[in-house]
Amino acid sequence: MTQPPAVSRVALVTGASRGIGRAAALALAAQGAHVIALARTQGALEALDDEIRAAHPNAAATLVPLDLTDHDALDRLGRSIYDRWGRLDVFLGNAALLGPISPLPHISPKAFADVFSVNVTANWRLIRSLDVLLRAAPAARVAFLTSGVASRAETRAYWGLYAASKAALDLLARTYAAETINTPVRVMLVNPGRMRTRMRAAAMPGEDPATLPTPEELAPKLMRLLSPDWTETGKLYDFPADKVLSFRDPE
Repeated sequence: MTQPPAVSRVALVTGASRGIGRAAALALAAQGAHVIALARTQGALEALDDEIRAAHPNAAATLVPLDLTDHDALDRLGRSIYDRWGRLDVFLGNAALLGPISPLPHISPKAFADVFSVNVTANWRLIRSLDVLLRAAPAARVAFLTSGVASRAETRAYWGLYAASKAALDLLARTYAAETINTPVRVMLVNPGRMRTRMRAAAMPGEDPATLPTPEELAPKLMRLLSPDWTETGKLYDFPADKVLSFRDPE
């Protein structure tokens, strides 16, 4: 049997072509990880690969142009990673769909299904596909990007679809953390807060992006959560407060 190439760490990043995913992919590559960069757009992925190779001549990336709604392809991705490396050290579930900011009765069934397909079902399919690979790694680290609208005490009108999908993702991730508590896998949620991304610009078109922190400012914090020596699991890292928060049962 041919042995897979030796690399320090293998890291999968979804939504890797721009924003937080791109910044994280570049930071992981800088640390010597082999980055599996997944996004919908081939050209943007190739630009990311060019930037990685220019900054780190010995670095390598695997480009996966894939729509997260192609759930069967996510199953095949797990098998491909297994065949090549036999493990996965990092999984950053970053990709998300905002969907319409609208009164709930005005949301179309298709829009509702699309948001849950990307934000929830795709992440579950990835957990399902990657679990054996994560458990095979000596210190696997998983992080999912969530949102403050999913957990804030005061519910925000018109954000119901996105908030509900992120709340579902929160419970999915916390459940996976509980199920892997006795393994080397550690699972965290990350709330980036207000950030200079394309999604934020679509949600808040009147906001001055220059007033917002950048994904590059978040990236070092993500690297800390994804490092082999990180020990917390099933918790939320809140970037605006720069704190790790525990989830509490309702009083």
